[in-house]
Amino acid sequence: MYTIGCIQLIYINRFTTSRKDFNFKKVTFDKELLIHFKPMKRLLITLLLIFNLTLFAQSNNFAGDYTRSLGEEGKHIIEYKLTLNQDGTFEFHSYSKMQGGIPPEVNKYGKGKWTAKDNMISFSSNKSEDFDEKYTLDFNNSTARFITKNPRDKSDKIVKTKLQFLESRIASMERIDIFKV
Repeated sequence: MYTIGCIQLIYINRFTTSRKDFNFKKVTFDKELLIHFKPMKRLLITLLLIFNLTLFAQSNNFAGDYTRSLGEEGKHIIEYKLTLNQDGTFEFHSYSKMQGGIPPEVNKYGKGKWTAKDNMISFSSNKSEDFDEKYTLDFNNSTARFITKNPRDKSDKIVKTKLQFLESRIASMERIDIFKV
């Protein structure tokens, strides 16, 4: 409809310039353009809002529980559990049971805050808030890479969602993969 209106308006303007004896009403584009830009503005704002919400939703896929179990049942067992909360905090629990070890069972805990940039997650712990008798592991300067199957990959290849620790002050955490539950 707008295109037809424009063609008609242009035709009228061209026709009036060539023939002065016809009495045509003066037509302006202002009112017509305002009518058609209002829905366009609404559409653009709606699309931008939806786009931003999808970006926000994608940033939350890091949060959740991650676990890893190493060893054989009945002999040596090492279990890691990491919980990344939506509010940017985390809790970590490491359990090890070594046959003939002293002590035979060890529980270690850590907590703090995490931040994500691209697919890298950085961990930090505040010495005054995050350390006590129970929480002794220091996650300062620890980084992990978030690895998942690319949404554009349509193959049948199975890629488990995981965190791969790249750096950590905790020696047992370097180059360890923990998988999302």
